[in-house]
Order: sequence, then C-alpha cells, then structure tokens
Amino acid sequence: MRTSNNLFKDIIGLLLIGFFLYLFFFMDMKDFSEKIPGSWLNVNTIFLSIVIEAVPFILLGVFASALIQTFVSEEKIKKFLPKNAFAAIIPAAILGAIFPICECAIIPVVRRLIKKGMPLHVGVVFLVGAPILNPVVVASTFYAFNGDPIIMYGRFGLAFVLCIVSGLLMLLLFDNKNQLRWTKNELQGRVDTEDEQPATANKWKATFYHASDEFFDMGKYLIAGAFIASLFQTFLDRDVLVALGSNEVLSPAVMMAFAYVLSLCSEADAFVAASFGSTFTTGSILAFLIYGPMLDLKNTFMLFAYFKTKFVLAFMAVVTIVVFAAILIFQQIVL
Repeated sequence: MRTSNNLFKDIIGLLLIGFFLYLFFFMDMKDFSEKIPGSWLNVNTIFLSIVIEAVPFILLGVFASALIQTFVSEEKIKKFLPKNAFAAIIPAAILGAIFPICECAIIPVVRRLIKKGMPLHVGVVFLVGAPILNPVVVASTFYAFNGDPIIMYGRFGLAFVLCIVSGLLMLLLFDNKNQLRWTKNELQGRVDTEDEQPATANKWKATFYHASDEFFDMGKYLIAGAFIASLFQTFLDRDVLVALGSNEVLSPAVMMAFAYVLSLCSEADAFVAASFGSTFTTGSILAFLIYGPMLDLKNTFMLFAYFKTKFVLAFMAVVTIVVFAAILIFQQIVL
C-alpha cells in the first residue's frame, strides 16, 4: 500500500521539478546569469550535464527493478541455482548479470532468498554482483565513457571475478551459518510484510508505485552526487586534484571513499565518474565504479538492519580489501 508519506515526497519532488522548469523557461536567463559568478555557472553546467545524461538510465533501471520486484518470485530465482555450495557461485554471478536490480533493492531480495534456503555466500555473490553486472548499468557505462574498452572490460570483468571471490571468502569466514537479523514478527511466527505479494490484479499498480518510490529515492542521491562532483571540478585546487588523481595508490582509495559517501545508484554513477576522467587515473575511476555499487553509505544502514553486526563488518572489510587489492593489481598488469 502506498503511504501518505511517499505520496507527500512525490508531490514535493514534482513541485521542485516544476519550479526549476519555470526558472529555466520563463525567467530572463541573460539578466539572471549576469548576476552569477562564472565559477557557479560552470558548476551549473557540469551539474546539469551529469543529471540530464543519467536520468533516462535511472528511469529504465527503476522500471526494470520494479517489474522484477513484482513479477519474479524468489522461488523462480532459486530454481536457477544448483544446490551445491560451490556449483551455485557462478550461476549466482550470471543471475546478477540478468536482473537489473540496484544496490538499494538487492538487499531485501537477498534477505528473502536466504530466509527461503539460499546459502549465505551465494547471497553475497548476488548482493555484490547484481548492482554492477546488470544490463542497464552496462548500457549507462558504455554511453558515459563512449564505449572505452578498458573501462567496460575492467568494470564488468573485475566485478564478475570479485563477486565470486567475495562469496568464497564469506563462505570461509561464516561457513553458511545463519547471519540474518530477525524481526519480532518473524520470531513470533507471523507473516513478514516484505514477503507478501500483491494480488495479480494489482501487480501493475504495485509496479508503478515501486518504480515511483525508487526513482525519487535514487534521484536525491544522483542530485547530491552530481552537485558535489561539479563543486570538486570547479573549486578544488587543480594542482591538488591532479596530485590526488595521478597517484596510483592514493587515488583509488580516494575515489572509493568518494563512492561510499555519495551513495549513487549504479545506473547513474558512470556519469559522475566520467566527469573525473581528465584528472583521476583509470584505475581510480574503476575503483569508484566497482566499489560504490557493492558498498555505500545508504546500503550500509540497510545491511545493519537486515544482518548481524559481525557479518556486516566482515562483509565491509572483505569488499573493501578485495576491491582495493584488485585495482592495484589491475593497474600493474593492464594499465
């Protein structure tokens, strides 16, 4: 059921969009621009270019995610996976490449699958792989980087390998022991509201509601990320930016931290990353593109809500170390 809070957020979002469209089309932009310093006009130009390029891919991603959320059951996904712990790892990575689910939506999906019997480490593979490997992210990355083969093969090749490595490491650490954080209703044997499926007649309505909620949720992170990126590009001292971006060890760490804090959706992060292409190394750009969808600030809160603290801390450490080490190796061997 759609809540009044969600409806209120949608109305506020539409009003803000309408306000900015009014400013753009009806105000005397020549007089307006003459009163703004040139540096802020540059911020505006970079910001709009990132947002305008990213929005179509966000729309595509949220509707694809909403369709899966509504029409694809966890039982259908489980049938695709072998029961053997090791044999299920690669199919889980392939499954991530089929379903366009963002890093926000993937966590509750994986939790439901684990509740229904999926091995913990297979859930980890799906958790870190699906937000990067899905076809919408492939399309947005290709568009943002003009099909650059190093970025394309680097991002998706490394992501495929690293999601498998992460799953294996979590298998060694936890041996598939239960790591879910159970709710009061679940402990009392009640039906969990997140497992309830809408009636067939209402599935299309639920799809549009889910897509709308996810679009506005993603949109705020895209706007924040694009704005911060445009500020960095405009106001950060160029010498400092070049020094950070050219260091093969420091720059991947900086971009990983940047990806974590910005919490961009994976359908749009390539456009923000591309804006740093002239100052940061290719390895650091890849670090941003790989690490952010696997682990960021917003999905950290969701992980702590759904999984035990020990598991979440281990997951964060494994993903961070694996991505950073892989980028350093990739830089030495390929770049």
